[in-house]
Amino acid sequence: MPVDGSGSLPRDLTTINREFYEALWAETYLEQPERFNTWPLVSGLLPQAPMRLELGPGLRPRLPVTGTHFVDLSETAVKQLTALGGRAKVGQITALTFEAEQFDLVAAFDVIEHAEDDRRVFAELTRVLKKGGVLLCSIPLHTKHWTTFDACVGHARRYDPSELKALLADHGLVVEQSAVFGMQPNNSWLLDYGVRMLTQHRRKAMRWYNRVFMPLGMLFQKKLRFTAGLMNTEGVHEVALVCRKK
Repeated sequence: MPVDGSGSLPRDLTTINREFYEALWAETYLEQPERFNTWPLVSGLLPQAPMRLELGPGLRPRLPVTGTHFVDLSETAVKQLTALGGRAKVGQITALTFEAEQFDLVAAFDVIEHAEDDRRVFAELTRVLKKGGVLLCSIPLHTKHWTTFDACVGHARRYDPSELKALLADHGLVVEQSAVFGMQPNNSWLLDYGVRMLTQHRRKAMRWYNRVFMPLGMLFQKKLRFTAGLMNTEGVHEVALVCRKK
């Protein structure tokens, strides 16, 4: 689940994100990270990452639960993560309560785009990451691909590649690998229908998502194919990044 930014938009992103994802997680279960297509990447990094942090995972964590620190806005998610051995707390991505250079590995999948003050987000991510540590994150791309679905689920932005490159460089992050990422449909009719369901029949829509669409999405996940550096992003709606702190 996404965690908050500064909340300075005319709409209150904190409230939107908390209410949306609290409702989403309220009637579902925690999915084990080994089931996601990110696991081959994550598992290869674990031997060098005894200190780990994942931000806004909800009930879909990508890092192993036991022994990992988690921060999320959802109390439901935090309780379930804690029950399974995670070191979880309710909090915000823009105000992490950890010491500087505490973690070897930080993950933030489907999170950063929910924060209005993204420079503060990256400042916090790099502050708690050790020098030489790895940041795993996913980023939605291209302002031209913005839809009503982005607004509905509490996104603040999409990133144009040049903007993303500058933001990463400004915070001392080097992109080592990247891959096409995400399970959001790109069909405009499906997106519009999803928005109507989420705004007019939210509880029903979330039940369908948790019981039908999410399991199907898990079943048909494609293997992540990483390339060196930042890939050619033309036609790519979302990218997974492996970044290292200088």
